[in-house]
Amino acid sequence: MTDTRRMDTRHLEYFIAVAEEGSFTRAAQRLQTVQSAVSAGVRTLEREVRATLFVRSTRRVELSDAGRVLLPEARAAVESVDRVFDVVTAAESGLRGRLRLGVFPNSDVVDAPAFAGRFHELYPGVTLSVVASPTGSTGLAEDVRAGRLDLAITGLPLADLDGLRTHEILVDELVAVVPEAHELARRDTLSLDELVAEPFVDGPPGFGHRVVLERLLAARGLHRDVVVESPDMGLVSRFVAAGLGVAVVPTFVLQPAPGAVTRPLDVSIPFSLRSVCRPRTTRPVEAALALLHRLTAAGG
Repeated sequence: MTDTRRMDTRHLEYFIAVAEEGSFTRAAQRLQTVQSAVSAGVRTLEREVRATLFVRSTRRVELSDAGRVLLPEARAAVESVDRVFDVVTAAESGLRGRLRLGVFPNSDVVDAPAFAGRFHELYPGVTLSVVASPTGSTGLAEDVRAGRLDLAITGLPLADLDGLRTHEILVDELVAVVPEAHELARRDTLSLDELVAEPFVDGPPGFGHRVVLERLLAARGLHRDVVVESPDMGLVSRFVAAGLGVAVVPTFVLQPAPGAVTRPLDVSIPFSLRSVCRPRTTRPVEAALALLHRLTAAGG
């Protein structure tokens, strides 16, 4: 019987990329290689494990039952190899490897350019990429779980981050934003019951604060109509000032706009930002976590 325990980790990387991208073509683009190499690597891996790993169709490539079982083990194996090389290269010539960081755009809490610049200064041997997800915190957490990101900042409730390693960066609270000329602006505090009678401005579905708010509204049997969805949370106050609706958002994303005012809610709705990564990490991730927490603790 052939011993299959010495499989090429590159074949595992091909397999992981195809599984995450759902396409041999996109996997090849992501890995900066040709599609034939990815296809050949996956076929070799299938021969080695004696199982079909993908169900192929003309539109999409999906994991087979065997592929779904193998995927978490393949990720763990590749990460283990990465850690081996991290230890050796760090001992020889300083920290090396890669770091894929997911962040919020337009956030002053985590100054992504400042973080990236400082990290590159400290660890020039680490290849750093910084990305933002169009589906906000939900997309970032999913990308960490899937291995597309190594580290991310999210605003999801802690219950949604099960299985991930987390560290709290910021504790904030949701507040209301209303047009200055609206009668609601004359109140000292506002209730969710009266706010849901108005059209809403908010971030797209998947943004952390929206997840928190909509779950609370659903628990109270309340429904609202979101008429403007802006991925740039810095524009929320301007949309409100233009008379398009009201908003309920964390204070840290607010940017003052003439014609819009903030008011506290009559119920406390806490909101937290956290760093998230998988339980087993590489040395670049640990270095990034340490720097991130130092910068946020120092206020930037």
